[in-house]
Amino acid sequence: MPNNARAGAPADGAAAATDRVEVREALAEDGGRWDAFVAACPEATFFHRFGWSRVVSEAHGHRTWFLLAERNGSVEGVLPLVLVTSPIFGKALISTGFTVGGGIAATGEAARALLAERAVEIGREVGVDYVELRSEQAELEDWLVKDGTYVVSRRVLSEDEDENLKAIPRKKRADVRKAIKSDLTVDTDVSLEEVYALYAESQRNHGTPVFSRRFMEAILREFPEETELSLVRKDGEGLASLLSFYFRDQVMPYYAGATPAARPHHAFDYLYWTLMQRAVARGARVFDFGRSKVGTGSCDYKKFWGFEPEPLSYQYHLVKARELPDVNPLNPKYRLMVKAWQQLPLALSRRVGPLVARQLG
Repeated sequence: MPNNARAGAPADGAAAATDRVEVREALAEDGGRWDAFVAACPEATFFHRFGWSRVVSEAHGHRTWFLLAERNGSVEGVLPLVLVTSPIFGKALISTGFTVGGGIAATGEAARALLAERAVEIGREVGVDYVELRSEQAELEDWLVKDGTYVVSRRVLSEDEDENLKAIPRKKRADVRKAIKSDLTVDTDVSLEEVYALYAESQRNHGTPVFSRRFMEAILREFPEETELSLVRKDGEGLASLLSFYFRDQVMPYYAGATPAARPHHAFDYLYWTLMQRAVARGARVFDFGRSKVGTGSCDYKKFWGFEPEPLSYQYHLVKARELPDVNPLNPKYRLMVKAWQQLPLALSRRVGPLVARQLG
């Protein structure tokens, strides 16, 4: 790596040959060391896990570069990159594509600088429009920052169920109580087909192309201990479903779907409330309600639960592009596409959706 000496510690002598940071593409056999670093690095997330390279390549066929920064054989940083190409939305190198997180996770500035530099080099080599790092905080001074679009909502859970209920604002707490009294049941021993069917219907109703079932299958196969499927029923009928992730002391409700019949029964409220209970029993202490777009119903819903949104600051390096991307359903440019998608027959949306979703990243 030609620029390692510039960013590493010593500049000459035998020490320079050993005591410097070097960046390379991780191999399959590096997966254990990679994940050990992710587990220990405070700024790393579930979306830095090495298994995402297999999930994305197997389900979507995209090229990935999972970059490893090392010094004397010790990992000092990681950067998972996914190449996403679309005739509509352009070509981008994203960390981490098809998730809401990623970016550089590092324990030193030399590793951080070299990983960023190598990401730009790869972006130029493959001719992308831009490189996108989905970090929570902007940490690279010479990269552009896009904020005000996304927020993340988290809250610490109590071990006491009553305290968790009292933490919910009065109006939403009343909805949760109604859900508890609505003879709803929640099942965690449920088939993927049931969960995916509700998710696909919900995505169509929101005007969003659904990813393939193969993608969800790959996630469950890759992270069997960190995933949970759940389904809320009323009189045996599935109303709302969820795929959740567990990482460290956090639980993340991630892929959620519901039928219109879920609303009068507050099935979504029951879905999240019962997840909180199971998460506490499992040892989780943080409920990560995930990313939302500012100004959407999803963002407002989390506020109703008493979650205070915190802004996300994604970072960009423009390669061919001349301005920051705005691949966002709230963008007037895409509103007609959203409305048209909402009118598709459900079966057609499930068949065509994955072809579009794999281009969104």
